Amino acid sequence: MNNITQILKDVGAIITDSHIVYTSGKHGSVYINKDALYPHTAEISAVGKMFAEKHQDMKIEVVVGPALGGIILSTWTAYHLSQIIGKEVLGVYTEKDASNNQIFTRGYDKLVKGKRVLVVEDITNTGGSAKKVVNSVKEVGGNVVAVCVVVNRDPENVTSQSIGAPFFSLGIIKAEAFDEDKCPLCKAGVAINTTVGHGKKYLAAKK
Repeated sequence: MNNITQILKDVGAIITDSHIVYTSGKHGSVYINKDALYPHTAEISAVGKMFAEKHQDMKIEVVVGPALGGIILSTWTAYHLSQIIGKEVLGVYTEKDASNNQIFTRGYDKLVKGKRVLVVEDITNTGGSAKKVVNSVKEVGGNVVAVCVVVNRDPENVTSQSIGAPFFSLGIIKAEAFDEDKCPLCKAGVAINTTVGHGKKYLAAKK
């Protein structure tokens, strides 16, 4: 079980041929429902192990992920890293504040200060969340050694340069994202998916 796409397919997390509204507000036909992955402990553990093995030689001391999904990812990754290197690696997380930034609360900034940090995230569409975590780690005096995501949706634009730290992904699943006024699915009258993504909120705001 070392292929991230297969793991996501096995838990029904990859949705195609739909009309999705993404977090960014853009529209597209492919969606990765990360929430379908998290209930499956064997699969999420396997993902954490993949993160850990990819970065086992980087002397990571703390793994950080953005809430909510990043809490689960950082814990499993830190657990497997601890097992591999035989030394405790901490798993912590950032939370959204009123300005939509990812910040450390609960005293976790003290655990990150002066430490070698791996940032983990589930899906990057624009890389915004990951970048916010990177900035917060730097602000509290942590050293971001690497950022790694389960799936990078936009490898052309989401890169080490755009994230502000060495950037990796376990897999790449490309999907075009369109601004609403240029969306071919809207023009074709394809119904918006209200089960996943931000379709329900989008339609409510339209009323």
